[in-house]
Amino acid sequence: MILVAMVVSYALAARKFSVELSLLAMATVGGIVGSIWKTPPIAELGRHLVEGSMTYLDMILIFTTATIFMEIVKASGGVNFFVRATLKRFHNRRVIVLCLLLVLILVPGALTGAGSVSLLVVGSSVALALRHLGISNRRIAATLFITAGLSAACPPVNIWAMIVCAGTAIPYVGFELPLLIPVVLLGLFTMFFLGWKGKAADWETMEKDLPAVPKGMTWGRMLLPFIVFFGTVAAARIWPFSFPLLGLPLQFTISALVALAVSPVKINVLQLAQDTIRRLLPLLSTVAIVGVVLQIMTATGVRGLFAYLAIITPLTLLFILLAFIIPLSEGVLTYGGAAVFGIPLIWYLNSLGFHPTVALAGLSLLWPLGDGLPPTALIGRLSVMVAEFEGGYWEFLKSTAVPWIVITVVGILMVVFSSQLSFLVI
Repeated sequence: MILVAMVVSYALAARKFSVELSLLAMATVGGIVGSIWKTPPIAELGRHLVEGSMTYLDMILIFTTATIFMEIVKASGGVNFFVRATLKRFHNRRVIVLCLLLVLILVPGALTGAGSVSLLVVGSSVALALRHLGISNRRIAATLFITAGLSAACPPVNIWAMIVCAGTAIPYVGFELPLLIPVVLLGLFTMFFLGWKGKAADWETMEKDLPAVPKGMTWGRMLLPFIVFFGTVAAARIWPFSFPLLGLPLQFTISALVALAVSPVKINVLQLAQDTIRRLLPLLSTVAIVGVVLQIMTATGVRGLFAYLAIITPLTLLFILLAFIIPLSEGVLTYGGAAVFGIPLIWYLNSLGFHPTVALAGLSLLWPLGDGLPPTALIGRLSVMVAEFEGGYWEFLKSTAVPWIVITVVGILMVVFSSQLSFLVI
């Protein structure tokens, strides 16, 4: 009854309000209905709502600091420098250009955990380069959607895995290879499948359309902030008992200060930070509300109900249903899908002897696909806008069919054979 009340309240609220407010309504109604059976008591409902909003405070800090870092790199001219230098040197070598463009779009999402950040920071530059390679706007939109989604799953920051780890007491370690290898391979397949056909780029025509690069920007200035970031991450792993564990928010902050120091142009940091937070607010509020939903689901027993449903579902049927349940949960609940379905799934699979880290990495490949499905379709709608595709939305989704199916198959196979792939976990 509590679950039905939550679903109905979400469906009604979603007609007029944003996803964040709809999720808040869903949690509040669930808590009120649950108070009938004193799970939780009505007097404790406010406490649960407030405590839940703080569940993922660390992720909010990571989102904020990482995105500000990438925005400083962009404002300093680093992104435009990379695109211009890459296309100037390799414009007549299609394979190399596609590989380097993949790297460019993976980095922002990998550092922030949000594919939307990749599109906001480098999406327009990548779309412009692909357009000069003779790729249609529809295929550009499909390429941006798939690769931006993969960037969100790419290490070191994977929000879906972090949410599930927080709810299952599994440490967020050892995900580097189980996520990086399939993300890179699937990203390359997508770039080549959607971007192989086209025309040879003409540098003189391309140069006129590319954004200008500030005077003084060099490879050293562009790469140094990233060297500092990955250097601090590596140092903590190489010397775990002598190098301090700084944490991702502080590491991003240090790297942002380095990017600011080596920038060839003066950057108004306060204004940049304000603009960044304003754009991030929907994403940050979603993460906070997901914590509220998870807290209420736990207090009312709904979370236990989902765990029970996972246990009684035949394993073969469960694997087949993953192709539909995981993307749909993301399309409706965004990151909340990881809390609602991911946590009981990993509990169940772990109890059966599947490797939880590899299995969770496989599921993490499926969640980004849901960002192209209504009602949220955050990355899908943003990809269409950045690519300037003017056709129908479902026409765009059809272009993603082959990469979508390949990613789904790979993700499910990683879950099924997670024990055999445990050697990837370091």
